[in-house]
Amino acid sequence: MNVVKAKLQQYQWLSFLFLVLLLIVAIGVSVRYGAVQVPLKTFWEALFRFDKENQLHQVIYSIRLPRVLGAVLVGTSLAVSGALAQGITQNPLADSGLMGINAGAALGLAFVFAFFPAAGYWSILLVSFLGAGISIVIIYFISRQSSKGATPIRLVLAGAGISALFISLSQFIALQFNLSQDITFWSLGGISAISWKQLQVAVPFFVLALLLAIVYSSSVTILRFGDDTAISLGKKPQQIRLIVSLLILILSGLAVAIAGSVSFVGLIVPHMMRFFAGENYRKLIPFTAVGGALLVVLADFAARMINPPFETPFGAVIAIIGIPFFIYLFRKGGNLG
Repeated sequence: MNVVKAKLQQYQWLSFLFLVLLLIVAIGVSVRYGAVQVPLKTFWEALFRFDKENQLHQVIYSIRLPRVLGAVLVGTSLAVSGALAQGITQNPLADSGLMGINAGAALGLAFVFAFFPAAGYWSILLVSFLGAGISIVIIYFISRQSSKGATPIRLVLAGAGISALFISLSQFIALQFNLSQDITFWSLGGISAISWKQLQVAVPFFVLALLLAIVYSSSVTILRFGDDTAISLGKKPQQIRLIVSLLILILSGLAVAIAGSVSFVGLIVPHMMRFFAGENYRKLIPFTAVGGALLVVLADFAARMINPPFETPFGAVIAIIGIPFFIYLFRKGGNLG
């Protein structure tokens, strides 16, 4: 496996272009195929000569295109936030879902659904960020209540506990306010209802967080060598961790606000992309962004095609892959190589 890994890293930018090509093909297939198959000619006309009177054009432009772009945004956000979390905590099992961050954002959404049902999408985003932030603070506080500090295992256990608590509170609110259908949708993960209006609100946050993740990628790489090394190179470790934690909060909060609570994307993708990019975060972040988008686009397409016209939540599709991967990674001590 190490020989294969070395070969992939030798031609890593060729590998990156191949992944980008795969993503473009996956987007095209996802937009064209579904409960109604769109002829190739109609598909191109809808993209470049849109006719609002044409029903198939409306299906592509108003439903499928925002959905697949939402999948790209969600996949990239979850994968990059997972990679950053693994980098700043030195925890190979870190993932915004497994660490309870997604559950915190989802609990915030449950409060919005219950007490402010008419709230706009801006409010939903802000509450998602707040819920994710509260989760991060609580998890770090709990995991540091030991002489050994916030070890990887303590972070995972604290995250699992907080996640279970927040999911239970979300379900309690759902029962009290008759919101079971809404909360179930957000807990299982789904992007079928995404609209252009939601994307217009989310994209600026997404682009800013992704650009900052790229800017701070080299600093995250340096943290792997310890705080003393980082300080000797003129870096401020605590400042880096604070800023990167805010980026994780924004990216995971965005993903939950759009698709609900989805786990394992941030765990699977960074580890797989290390086969191509190695441990250099300056290269790993772009690979992870493309890989995360590709995984979620394919998972959402599979969820639509498993049992048409009914849909399987794509979060369940990813969990089918993610749970065995998590068990394997845990048994290997967080090292695939």
